[in-house]
Amino acid sequence: MAIDQGDIPGSASYSTVRKSASEGRAQNKRTAFLCHSHLDAELAKGLQGYLHRSDWEVYIDWEDATMPERPDRRTAETIQAKIRDLEMFFFLATQNSMASRWCPWEIGFADGVKSLNRILVIPTRDSRGVTHGNEYLELYRHLDKARTGGIGSYDSAGRGMPLYGNQSL
Repeated sequence: MAIDQGDIPGSASYSTVRKSASEGRAQNKRTAFLCHSHLDAELAKGLQGYLHRSDWEVYIDWEDATMPERPDRRTAETIQAKIRDLEMFFFLATQNSMASRWCPWEIGFADGVKSLNRILVIPTRDSRGVTHGNEYLELYRHLDKARTGGIGSYDSAGRGMPLYGNQSL
């Protein structure tokens, strides 16, 4: 099952510029790097806001004032450091992220430095009913609607797993 893209932006009002990973951890918040296409800024902010209400600090690269205006080697190094430093790597799967040049590079880098249970694909369904992220679902855990309400993390066989300790999203 995928999350309807139309349902995500409604949580953007809960989104604010995130703290650093160390500040988030000091406040007992879970941390994640959000891989997404910049063309999906509204979806990224909505997802960030939704997760913020569940005590997550979600890093979005274009909110980072230390990022160069134009992508360069420092951009890649900063992204690599954030992926390593933050607890989870979330891949927001949309038509735009699947066509992006950076998103596949980011998930490939995350795959090399994070354990598989720390990488989570968030499949979405667009207004035409097309689901994005299917090809990644068998490789990584994915976010889905939980049977008990809310959302949870699942493997390709549909087995649920908490995202952090004994808590689920």
